[in-house]
This record gives sequence, C-alpha cells and structure tokens, in this order.
Amino acid sequence: MYDPTPLQVSTLGFAIVGLLVLVLAIVTVSQMVRFVDAYDKQALTVFGEYRGLLEPGLNFVPPFVSRTHTFDMRTQTMDVPRQEAITRDNSPVTADAVVYLRVMDAKKAFLEVEDYKTAVSNLAQTTLRAVIGDMELDDTLNKRQEINARIRKELDEPTDEWGIRVESVEVREVNPSQEVQQAMEQQTGAERRRRATILEAQGERRSAVENAEGDKQSNIIRAQGEKQSQILEAQGDAISTVLRAKSAESMGERAIIDKGMETLEAIGRGESTTFILPQELTSLVGRYGKHLTGSDVATNEQRLDSQGFDAETRELIGLDDIKEILGEIDKAAEMDVEELEQQAKAVKDGAPTSKGADHAGDGA
Repeated sequence: MYDPTPLQVSTLGFAIVGLLVLVLAIVTVSQMVRFVDAYDKQALTVFGEYRGLLEPGLNFVPPFVSRTHTFDMRTQTMDVPRQEAITRDNSPVTADAVVYLRVMDAKKAFLEVEDYKTAVSNLAQTTLRAVIGDMELDDTLNKRQEINARIRKELDEPTDEWGIRVESVEVREVNPSQEVQQAMEQQTGAERRRRATILEAQGERRSAVENAEGDKQSNIIRAQGEKQSQILEAQGDAISTVLRAKSAESMGERAIIDKGMETLEAIGRGESTTFILPQELTSLVGRYGKHLTGSDVATNEQRLDSQGFDAETRELIGLDDIKEILGEIDKAAEMDVEELEQQAKAVKDGAPTSKGADHAGDGA
C-alpha cells in the first residue's frame, strides 16, 4: 500500500487551501460588484439598513452583508382584473381596465410600500367599482373618458406617497348583464322602427305635396287655356253678331228699294201723268241704278255697297284692337318651355313659385 510522505501531504494541503482561497476571492468579488441596467435602479441595504440607491453601471457594495432590490424605472403596464359593480340605477355591470404607471422615487417605493404593484392593483380595483357605482348605466357606457379621469384622480394622491405616478388609466370594457343587454337591444330595435316609420311618413307627405303641386300647375294651365278660349269665342260671337246686324240692315235697305220700284211700276201703269215722289225714294232709286249700271247718276250719293262699321260700333266690338288682342292671346298661349321646366323643378323641390300663385289668382 502506498504511504505518502509528509512533504506530499503538506503540498496537497497547500493546494486545497489555495483553491479555497481562490473560490472565496471569486465569491467575495461577485458579492462586491453590482451591475445595474440603464433602465433600473437598486436599493442597497447593509445589515438591513438602507444605504442608498445604486445608479446604472458598475457599483461596489460590502460583500456578504449587502442586499439590493431592483426597481424598473420605465413605464409599466398593469392589468386591473375584471370587476363586478352595481350602477346608481341598480344595473349590474362588469368592467376591467389597464393602468400605466412609473416609479418616480425608488426610495419611497422601497420604504413606504411593501409591493407597489400589488398596492396599485388593489387600489385601482376598488376605485373602479366606486366610480361605476356612482354613475348611471348609460353614463358608464358612453362616458369612458370621464371614468378614466376620475379613476386616475383617485389614484394620484395615495400613489404619490409611494413614489409612484399613475400616467394613465384606460377602461377597456363595461358590459351590462345579459338581461340588460337584451332590453337595450329591444329598445334600439324599437327606436329604429320608429325612425323608419317617421321617414316613411315624411316621404308619403312629400309625395302628396308634389302631386298636389303638379295638379295645381295643371289646373292653372287648363284654366288659362279655357280663359283664352272663352275670350276668343266671345270676340268671335261679338263680331258675328255685328256682321249679322249690318247684313240685316243692308238687306232691309234693299227690300225698301225693291218695294219702291214696285210702287213706281204700279204708278206707271196708272192713267195719271203727274207723279209726286218722296226725296228718300228718288235717292234710293239713284243709288240702286248706279249700283246696277255703274253710271254717274246721283253722284253725290253713296254706292249701295256693304256698309262699314261706324266708330261707335268698332269701339264696341274692339275691331281696331283685334290684332293687338289676338297677338296678346297668342303670346300668352305660347308659354316658355324652359320656364315650365323651371317651375316643374321648383315644384319638385317643394319651393312655391310666385308665378304659379299669380296664375292661381287668375284662374280663380
């Protein structure tokens, strides 16, 4: 059996001691050196006593008796679990939110609160329930910004004492109970049906107004046509009446002349040689003979022509203005096509036309 010499034992002992010293040195260095990231800060305690904050970079601390606690100085996102609440009008709802926070003072976050994340989460839950319980159901569904602002305001004061700043609060969902959702859907459906009924009634009324305006324009045009027709018919009747009267007068004068000629013939067959004739008879005979022979007998008398209308008769029947009257009638009858289209468009748009009103007055 191999028996080591005292020198070998001594050498082995030194090797073991050296190894232990090396390991101890490595452990000591590792305990003395702290590397802090750029977005972190670390709270240092020695023998349980707070000594300060380690800044980003390389830091040396007392070995074996030091402890550090890391704080992330960036903005952090924290979910608020879904909460059940009762609104002020006794409607059950569920809501959840997201809180954005940042550690502003790592010393306070280390010394003033045990776990700032848990503390902020619990505070946000209770505040969310309180804010929703103080609002009506419709407000909880429509006023999200107001809810966010109120929750943030309620969180600001206590979190400031912890060195935490709440940067923003966002309510993600507010859901009423199933029964309330069904009632809201029924209400929405009823409101849509009511609006559809109103729109349909307005459309029917609009159509009726347009039809009435169209009938009104048609009646005005028809009345204008009838009025013009009656004017023309009256003018024609007046002219025809005067012409028949003048013709009857002319035929009466011819009858007198014929009767006078018969009288002269009877006188000529008599035995007397002396005759006395009225002046009117001789005048009629002269006019009749000139008309028949074209001679110059009784040149101072008028021909037996169709007599013209005297001034009183022409003024009575309006012969001097007949062309002007007919021109005005034709001008009134020839309505501008473009003007009619504009009137029709105005009627369709529902705007009353002054001309249509004037025509309506004329038609009346």
